[in-house]
This record gives sequence, C-alpha cells and structure tokens, in this order.
Amino acid sequence: MNKKSALISVFNKDRIDEIAKKLTELKINIISTGGTEKHLNKLGFKTQKVEDLTDYPSIFGGRVKTLHPKVFGGILNRRKSKDDNNDKIKYQIPNIDIVIVDLYPFEETVINSKSHQEIIEKIDIGGISLIRAAAKNYNDVVCVSSIEQYDDFINDLNENDGNFSSERQKEYAIKAFKISSNYDKLINEYLLNGSLTTIKTLRYGENPHQKGYFEGNLDEVFEKLNGKELSYNNLLDIDSAVNIISEFWSGNPTFTILKHNNACGLATRNNIHDAYEAALEGDPISAFGGVLISNQKIDLKASKKINNLFFEVILAPNFDSTALELLKSKKNRIILKLKNLNFKNNSSRTCLNGNLFQEKDFITDSSESLNFVTKLKPTDFEIEDLLFASKISKHTKSNTIVLAKNNQLISSGTGQTSRVDALNQAIEKANKFNFDLNGAVMASDAFFPFPDCVEIAYRNGIRSIIQPGGSIKDKLSVNFCDDNSISMVMTGNRHFKH
Repeated sequence: MNKKSALISVFNKDRIDEIAKKLTELKINIISTGGTEKHLNKLGFKTQKVEDLTDYPSIFGGRVKTLHPKVFGGILNRRKSKDDNNDKIKYQIPNIDIVIVDLYPFEETVINSKSHQEIIEKIDIGGISLIRAAAKNYNDVVCVSSIEQYDDFINDLNENDGNFSSERQKEYAIKAFKISSNYDKLINEYLLNGSLTTIKTLRYGENPHQKGYFEGNLDEVFEKLNGKELSYNNLLDIDSAVNIISEFWSGNPTFTILKHNNACGLATRNNIHDAYEAALEGDPISAFGGVLISNQKIDLKASKKINNLFFEVILAPNFDSTALELLKSKKNRIILKLKNLNFKNNSSRTCLNGNLFQEKDFITDSSESLNFVTKLKPTDFEIEDLLFASKISKHTKSNTIVLAKNNQLISSGTGQTSRVDALNQAIEKANKFNFDLNGAVMASDAFFPFPDCVEIAYRNGIRSIIQPGGSIKDKLSVNFCDDNSISMVMTGNRHFKH
C-alpha cells in the first residue's frame, strides 16, 4: 500500500502541531507551504516543501505557491481511473490524500483594515482552490477546510487510523463547499458595496425562548454612544423609527415616539424641545418604555424634558455634549447617533417555506399628487395637516386611521381587521387624552368601501380627509362629504403595512 500524504496550508497556525503529531504517528507524509512549513519545522516536524514537490518556487510575493499540476493532479486524480493513473505515472505526480486548509481571514481584514490593497491581498486563491479540488474528489481525498473541524478530524484519525469512509469524506466535502461559498459571498459583497454584512447573535428573539440574530452592518446606520446590547425588538422598533423619521428628515424639527413599531406620538414644531413635548402629549402612557427619534440635534433644554421619561432607545443625528452627559445618567439607556438613512431598495420577509421580496414603498404623498374630489377644497393649513397625517399612516400597521391637528399626531387606530374599528379606536384614544377633534384631519392607509368611516369622522368634528381612493363606491363617501361640507382628497397611492 502506498504511503499516504497530507498537504497542510494554514493561515492560523493554532493547534496545527496536534494535527502534525497525529499524522506523523500514522506515518502520513506531510507536505506544507511557506509559513506553515517553517512553523512545523521549528516545532520539530519533518515536512516536504511544496517547492520540492513542484520544483517551482513561490512567486509573485507568495500569490502563487500551490497552483501547480503536481499539487492539483495529486488531489484530483481519480484513484480507480486507469487513464488518471497513467497520467500520474507519466508526469510523476504523487497522491495527496488529505488536504488541510485554513483560509486567509478576509472578513477580519475588511473589518480591521482601511487599506483596500491589504484587503485584496487577503483574498485566498491557492487555499480556496485546494479546498474545492479536495472536496470535488471526496471519494479519494479528505478535505479539512477550517480550524473548527480539527477536533472531529483528530477523533476520526484516532478511530480509523487515517482511513475514512466515502460517506465521512462526503461530509467533510459538504462543509468545505459551504465554507467556499460563504468566502466567495463575502468577497462579492465587499467588491460590490465596499463593506461586509455581519451576523450578530442577539440576546434572544422576539421572546426570551427564541434565538435571535441580526445580519447586517449596524455601524453604517448609527454610532452607539451608550447603553446595553440591542435586542431583537429594539432593532425592529429602531427600523420603524428610522423609516418614519425619514419622511420628515429635511423638514422642521420633528420628534417621534414609537411603541411596538407604531408611532404613539409625533409632532413638528419650531424647535426640538417643543416637538418632543407635543409628541409626548399624543400618548404619554404608551411612551413609557418606547423608542424616541428626532430629525435634529438634541440640545440640553430638550434633554432635560426627555430625561424624565423612561424609554429604551433614543436616536438623533447628534447630541449637544451637555445633553449627552445628562441622557447617559441612566447606564442602560441606549443612545444612538444616526449616520445614514440610505438603505436597500428592497425588503424581504419569510413566508411559508420561502421568502417574499418587494420594492420598498418610497412614495410620499405630496400636494402635487392630490386629487380634489369634493366641492369644498381643504385650506392650505389643512393640506399641510393632511400630508402630515398621510406620512404617519404610511408607517402604521394596517388597517390604520390617523388623526392629526396642527402638525401633531392626535391618535391612531392600528392593526385592526376593520377600518371602522381603527377609526373608533383612534377617536376613543383622542378623547382619553382630551384632544379636541374639531378641525382635525383624518388619514386612511386604504380606500373606504363604504361611507361609514366618513360619517363617524363627521360626527366627531373631523372636516378634512385624505385617502387613496379606488373603491367602486368612492362616490358614496364623496357625496356624504359634499352634503356635509367636508373636504376630501385622494392620493391614488395605497400604503398597506401588514
């Protein structure tokens, strides 16, 4: 029986001595490259240099070491093939029966290095080629493709004296192709975006008994200035907060308070202090334990008011130094400085045994897109409130009704199976906090199939309405408005949020 050979080419030299020791005990010849060969020789292990096998030096600054027919022929030749055996003899190619590789740390380099050239040099070519070749020929070759597999590999060597079943070699091959695929994915992502998506393990998922993970690069979105680790639910609320504040990002000072992904308070004022106070008035009870976000810098005056509220997270484009120190007084309070509101154009979610993908809803209703369908037209002031309410409705769970007045969210009905229920919920909530609905406006995320919502709104003092339109019975709602001096505009844009 021919003596077996193992090729070792690893970036991370940790524990490779354990592998070499076992291979030596089993009288398996060790072939190694550059740094690996020097490391093993220093530890007293006898190895064969790749250069001695190929009769070719390492060239181009180490870019080409193992890329040679004697290496890949030794891995890829089919042991039961007569033609392959003839070629092997003709070209004096020895069998390589085990390949052990630990790849250049591409992901780590991208995270820690600002040098594009250094990152490029950490794209492993020889190592990934060795892995793919060995995995392809798994019937004849064992492929150990990561340091994470060393324990299993050593156990297998101990149990089988260096002999592996085809099934076990296939298992190593499956792991190898997964590593290869993920490695290529990282490179593709870096070259495409200039950065990498990372997977972060969260404390738990939506509930404590569920595991949770985040895949993405949060450092691109915000800088964490204070507080505990972000949870699964924190991230969902932050996502909702960032999306809704983006509608007001370039406008006047606006403050939003969210709970369970819906705005429970939102207001636009002349300064961020007044915007916060008006937002809090919308629902001071729900604000407890919520997520806060501002489109402008938080100053000391605003922070003194904000600091009186128990909340989980606050986000803003910046904080005055004195404001930041005050807000940091509670160590677990999460404080995030927003960096970027530019996200991917598509959204996805799991569905059944697959995934649903769609373009994000980037349409923001504007005065130019309004269709004035009633005899009475809304005033300029009402149009401002209507568009304000429409922006909030777009980011509130369907079915939804939003009531607003003077650039302030008065109340909303969220996530109801009936639009009438959503409206009644909103009215009840507005009354609970002593809001005067006379002169308020109403926004709906979808059309009214019947005039019932319009009738209820009228009875409660609402005199201007914004909705998408599109029902075959739109005329019924329009007629009621005309008969009762209500203005209504239609946008043509439905904003469902399921």
